[in-house]
Amino acid sequence: MKTTLLAFSLALATAAFTLPAHAVGSLADVTVIDRHSGATLPVYRHRGEYWVAGQYGAKYSIMVRNRLGERVLAVTTVDGVNVLSGETAAWEQTGYVFSPWQQYAVTGWRKSSSEVAAFEFSGVGNSYAGRTGRPGNVGVIGVALFRERLPEPVAQAPAYSRREESRNDFDGRLRGAPVPSPAPASPSAAGSAGLADRSASESSAQAERAPSSADSLAKSYNTPPAAPRPAPQLGTAHGQRETSVVSHTSFARLQAQPNEIIRIRYDSRENLVAAGIIREPVVQLPVPNPFPQSGNTTYVPDPY
Repeated sequence: MKTTLLAFSLALATAAFTLPAHAVGSLADVTVIDRHSGATLPVYRHRGEYWVAGQYGAKYSIMVRNRLGERVLAVTTVDGVNVLSGETAAWEQTGYVFSPWQQYAVTGWRKSSSEVAAFEFSGVGNSYAGRTGRPGNVGVIGVALFRERLPEPVAQAPAYSRREESRNDFDGRLRGAPVPSPAPASPSAAGSAGLADRSASESSAQAERAPSSADSLAKSYNTPPAAPRPAPQLGTAHGQRETSVVSHTSFARLQAQPNEIIRIRYDSRENLVAAGIIREPVVQLPVPNPFPQSGNTTYVPDPY
């Protein structure tokens, strides 16, 4: 199925990138960048989940690097909302198309082909999801990756020249036989082709209906936090408008389900420390001595 998708106008196509620190993913490396400092936010792994600590009011970007030598589609979401269309996120929606080895920073909610509203950590009430009545999935970044279905090569019959056609016509008239007309396609061949098309459609429908590991993973996404938060939960606001130019392209997905789903959760450092996700280093405090002079043998000092 052909889908019109947004793609980058400038491709940084090179295989010379090294593996970024704190990257998550297999088909692509996904990191979260603090746009003020340019630093990659550390990723903390806790009970099978990936977490980053955000700071209230800070702008951030989602850096994606395609690790394959082929194009991939990245359906990107923040707080359960598609960053391109603003829809409540689903896998079949539009996304960014990455060229082989391409790296690009997704910096905000897309407003047009030339502008975004910056991602900015905020309270849940001021988040884009909260302000649009969808606060239930605040605190998560998602990237669903699809590989591309390439067109199959088509065999081409050899060219039939007018010279050969004239010679066959002459030979036929010379023998008194009619010129043979092209034979119609056999009914079995046509029937087989129709069956193949129908089977492909049924297989595709069954793939969409069949439960998968991706479906099971999706059901586990709505688990509530285990512990109360000492600080307000972070969300992502609809920040200031910025220039960000993209173009359109088409992309045929290899399969209906994502080839990989990357999920990175976020909250304030205070909340992650309280939940045991970030373990603060233990500070060794000096131990005071209640009798600092005990054990020191002294005698009468000389007078001055």
